[in-house]
This record gives sequence, structure tokens and C-alpha cells, in this order.
Amino acid sequence: MGRRGSWTGVSCPVARGADVLCDPWTIVLLRDAHAGLSRFDEFRAKLGIADNVLSARLGRMVETGLLARVPYRDGGRTRYEYRLTRAGADTLPVVHAVAHWAGAHTSSPSPAEPLRLVHLPCGNDTRPGAVCDHCGAPLHRGDLHRVETWRHGIDAPLAEPVPDVVNP
Repeated sequence: MGRRGSWTGVSCPVARGADVLCDPWTIVLLRDAHAGLSRFDEFRAKLGIADNVLSARLGRMVETGLLARVPYRDGGRTRYEYRLTRAGADTLPVVHAVAHWAGAHTSSPSPAEPLRLVHLPCGNDTRPGAVCDHCGAPLHRGDLHRVETWRHGIDAPLAEPVPDVVNP
């Protein structure tokens, strides 16, 4: 693969995936987009990220198809939300795996369970996939809640991806 520039055109799917997903801000922004954050100010307030860095990361995530820019009106001006696309929504297993790996192999200033996904119809924890680990029922995004135990057990539904859109 040679020197690192861009791996978008290489045959290896791991390298292509790393090219899109492996900036540290990207995976954290995906975590928060799955939790329903979508506005620039929300991401900035939650992460404490500099405006120029956030703008560049969100732009790259739109460019690579993880997020879509969706216009909304704020007073008299048009602004944009950054919403998960289908490709962005499909990163849920990756975000979940990173959370579990980090819980097992890194240290934290305050111990907490990793990110949990709860299948609402049966009320039990599950992993992203086709069926619930506990009851075997098919999993649908709307039937899952994420619980961030390190944030005092915040329980929230997963954000729904936007329909296929053309980014302005």
C-alpha cells in the first residue's frame, strides 16, 4: 500500500474503511450522531471541539457519505443539520465494537460499563445485528435504545437515518 495518502482507491476493504472511519473525531461524531445529535452547535457543545476542526470533520463525513447536510430554518436564515445516512447508520456495529474493545482494553478515570444497546420489545441488552441476542426477534433500529452508562445511564433511541439525499 505504500506511504499513507489516501486509501480510497485500494483493493483492501480494511484500508478503505480506515480511510473513512479512523480519524478519532469521526468515530466520536458518529457516536453522537447515533444518539441523535445533528446540529453544529450540539456537537461543539458536547465535544468541546474547535469550530474549524468540527467544520472540517463534518465536511469530510458528508463527502464520504456518512452524514447528509439537511437544511432547516433558524429564524430568518437557513442552517444545516448533519444527519446519519444509511452508510452512517450502518456504522453502529463499528461504534459498538470500539466501545466494547475500549471497555476491555483501556483504562478510564471512572469505571463504567461500555455502551449498551437495549432491545425495547424484550427489555434486554443485545448487540447490533439481525436478531436480538436474548429473544431472537428481528432487530429494527426503532426498537433499540442506547444506554451510555458513563454519562449517568443516559437512555436514548437511536437516530434514524435520512432517506437517500443529495447533499447541497
